Order: sequence, then C-alpha cells, then structure tokens
Amino acid sequence: MKRVLSDAGATEHFGAELCRQLPEKCLIFLSGDLGAGKTTLVRGYLRGLGYLGPVKSPTYTLVETYEVNERIIHHFDLYRLKDPEELEWMGIADYFDHAAVCFVEWPSNGGDFLPQPDCAITLSHQGESRLLDVVFDK
Repeated sequence: MKRVLSDAGATEHFGAELCRQLPEKCLIFLSGDLGAGKTTLVRGYLRGLGYLGPVKSPTYTLVETYEVNERIIHHFDLYRLKDPEELEWMGIADYFDHAAVCFVEWPSNGGDFLPQPDCAITLSHQGESRLLDVVFDK
C-alpha cells in the first residue's frame, strides 16, 4: 500500500490508524531518511492508544518502552548502533518473546539479529510531503 502524507499531522494520523490494524504482538520495521517521519508515526500510534506523554526518538538509549491500556510498545532506534552484535548483548530477543508491538527504526543496522518483520514501512521525502509505503508480511 502506498500513500502520500501531506504533513506531520497526516503521519501521526496514519500511525493512529495502525492501532486498529496491528495485533498485540508484532514487529514493524521503519525505514527512511533522517526526518522522514518514523518517530512521528510511532507517536501517532501511541496517541491512538491514548498515550499523552512525550514520545522521543530513542537514538541514544536504543529503546523506549511504553505501557498503554494494557499493551506494551517497544520503540527501537538503531541509527547509532555500531555493531549488530550489540543487540544480542542487550537481550533484544527477550523483547520479541512476549506480547508487544515492536517498532524498529533503521532495521538494516540490526543485521541478522532481527527476525523477519510482520510489517515493513518506508517513509521518503516527496517535496514537503512524505511518501508512505507499507508491506504486510501476512
């Protein structure tokens, strides 16, 4: 599925729509250049669940975890990952073992330490807008 998102509000709105489409346990890869809207999409997903707190990119912490309405959401940002093996050291497999929605920004930096995603989303700049490309595995 491809869609043009006119601005950050449209990106958040799409993220909120994902709340109704994604199961309680799934892995979503988010790809795209810096500033393409990956974290904005995750913020929209969390807002769709009713989360009102701040949502920031976990660029330096690697992961931010949210508990909202009895759901667990892990937001990973692998942009600054130096070596994919670091994921094993941090116990990334444990995050995928329980019922949680896991968003992973910059999944290409994770190498073979990441399982296949249930959904892959690519955001790219298209002038002032963003082009969204979504592929569901199942």
